Amino acid sequence: MSMSTFNFASMAAQITEEQGISFQDKGKTWNSASDVQDVVDALNNQAKVHFLILDGNTLGVEAAIAIGEALKRHPEFRKALWKNMFTSRLKNEIPDALKHLGAGLIEAKAKLTVLDLSDNALGPNGMRGLEAFLRSPVCYSLQELHLYNCGLGSEGGAMLSRALIDLHANAKKAGTPLQLRLFMGGRNRLEDAGAKAMANAFATLKTFQEIVLLQNSIYLEGVKALADSFKANPHLRVLNMYDNTLKSKGADEIAEVIKSLTMLREINFGDCLIGTNGAYQIAEALENSNYDLEVIDLSSNEINSDGGLVLVTAIQNKPKLRVLNIDSNCFGEEGCAQIIEQMSMYPNAVALQPLENDEGEMEGEESIEEEEEEEEENGDEYDEGNDEYDEHEHANDTTEEADEDDEEYAEETAYVTTTAYTTKLFNESINSKASDSKSCNPEQFCLSQTPCSLQQFESLDDENKLQALQAIINQFTDDNHLLLLVFTTLKCAHLSQLSQPALELAASLFQATFDYAVKTKQETRVVNYVLKQLGLLRCEEAFKTEYDVKSCRYALREALKKPQFANDNIKNTFKLFLDKVDA
Repeated sequence: MSMSTFNFASMAAQITEEQGISFQDKGKTWNSASDVQDVVDALNNQAKVHFLILDGNTLGVEAAIAIGEALKRHPEFRKALWKNMFTSRLKNEIPDALKHLGAGLIEAKAKLTVLDLSDNALGPNGMRGLEAFLRSPVCYSLQELHLYNCGLGSEGGAMLSRALIDLHANAKKAGTPLQLRLFMGGRNRLEDAGAKAMANAFATLKTFQEIVLLQNSIYLEGVKALADSFKANPHLRVLNMYDNTLKSKGADEIAEVIKSLTMLREINFGDCLIGTNGAYQIAEALENSNYDLEVIDLSSNEINSDGGLVLVTAIQNKPKLRVLNIDSNCFGEEGCAQIIEQMSMYPNAVALQPLENDEGEMEGEESIEEEEEEEEENGDEYDEGNDEYDEHEHANDTTEEADEDDEEYAEETAYVTTTAYTTKLFNESINSKASDSKSCNPEQFCLSQTPCSLQQFESLDDENKLQALQAIINQFTDDNHLLLLVFTTLKCAHLSQLSQPALELAASLFQATFDYAVKTKQETRVVNYVLKQLGLLRCEEAFKTEYDVKSCRYALREALKKPQFANDNIKNTFKLFLDKVDA
């Protein structure tokens, strides 16, 4: 979380310029007013107090009353740095203590910019001590809200969401619009219900620059809601959802959003089980967007080596990239070597972090996608017993596993698409049966969804077959135009080892396909789709094709020999994958 670290470092620099009081890590147990007299004296004796650091101690109700009284004298107060200050306290002590601290600042008419209550076991009960405070004028100026590892749960998340939405309305009505830019909400057991509630707040405020929701047991339904809310925050610079469960469907939702977030500097979707298909989706989204990204973390996601190669190819045009973490995936030794070699060709090669903990290529065909399908068949039940829990790794983690409620995407035919041409097409299959006719016209040839015979190809009586086929294809627009180009190319390529005219036509159509892809800035999605059709790019779902992939690869190799073919990036990508099958 480098950007988060940067924010805290920046905060520390500001604190040195401001005047404040720190009792950090004193290990004090403050029960009574007399116990906390040192804090009260410091507040009473110092004319200006911009911040008060209390973390590393434990605060009782009577002590909080005393501090709250002293805070009433400081309207200049800005930063409440009160993390980790309720250790070993009873549940009913925490909300009362918070109420008294907040009441002091409300009476002082302070203008808070930072509220940090991280590492306090607040839960819904603790949130009751914050509700009035978070709606008050003290928080109209709030810029940063740190509630990391507070155990809010879905109920606490809903309470927080309502408070923030009310705060937004109150501040707007008062003529001082809320400018909350940072929400640090990791390790809170929000689950889908809490995530949906927080999504409402994010979508209402629209001012966030940094959102951290790591380790919150969020699944697909929560991801969908959050994705929509992220889109409503165009100034987002940091997006961290580490260690939630996106899988490939969640990655698809996020991929559609990050393209529109042009100010993104850091994304972290590590340990989200996005799999290889999810990697393809993220790669497609990044190919022609987010040029100012500095940090990308997609570690521990069960991505195979093909997915790794696609990712590094997609981010080669990110000149500011400092960190690309794709460690702890399933590349295998050979895959790691290929990824490192490929990345070394790009100007941002130093961004690639060491691949030290690679898990190796997964054996067999079992995959995340198959697990998703099995969960759907079994009513989306989540079996906690199948996952081992590392109590050392998650020693301070308040998250718990939640039921996942994945929705099935409607199946589409190969030629009928929505705006989601790209990865959704990976799931499509060619179902139409070829015509039994021994002859066909250009329209029948193009619109058939299965391979055509050599006799049908030769029966095309047009003197210029390329021109005739393109006339049919040009009647369609957008994704349908592109799909017709791809499949008409494959029909000709299917026959390329049997017919020289079919080979020449396939090469010309490959050229036309990628000219269109470059023109419409869809290089990655089209390259990946063609690689999939040719059996060169592995995907996690079962895929069968009726085309002769060897003949299609042969036609592609011939097309690549043409000096005017597409561009070097597309050529090099195809050669990389073709060389893998030749090796």
